[in-house]
Amino acid sequence: QVQLVESGGGLVQAGGSLRLSCVASGRIFSNCAMAWFRQAPGKGRELVAAISGSDAFTRYADSVKGRFTISRDNAKNTAYLQMNNLIPADPAEYSCAAARQAFLSSRMEYDDWGQGTQVLVSS
Repeated sequence: QVQLVESGGGLVQAGGSLRLSCVASGRIFSNCAMAWFRQAPGKGRELVAAISGSDAFTRYADSVKGRFTISRDNAKNTAYLQMNNLIPADPAEYSCAAARQAFLSSRMEYDDWGQGTQVLVSS
């Protein structure tokens, strides 16, 4: 099976930065597309950012464009989410996910999920 383990969450002041990491292991496809989702208390799960297996394409939710950056290191089977200028709307449980395809599409599915890491923002 596939294992995805997130780390890097924590408490940061508004305007600060955090970098989340997601390490994939197990029976994963090489260069699979990966994504970050978040779910705030009382709200549904939201797609935050996605990156193709080739590293050529990325997509972001409108709410995080210009502030968050998704990247990956395929040699380490790791995806990252750099979060800058955090605002009070950003606190949530952030989870990484892996697809079983390399390209990004509007109808793609993410088959494997991590356990999540908490992000909190203080004033």
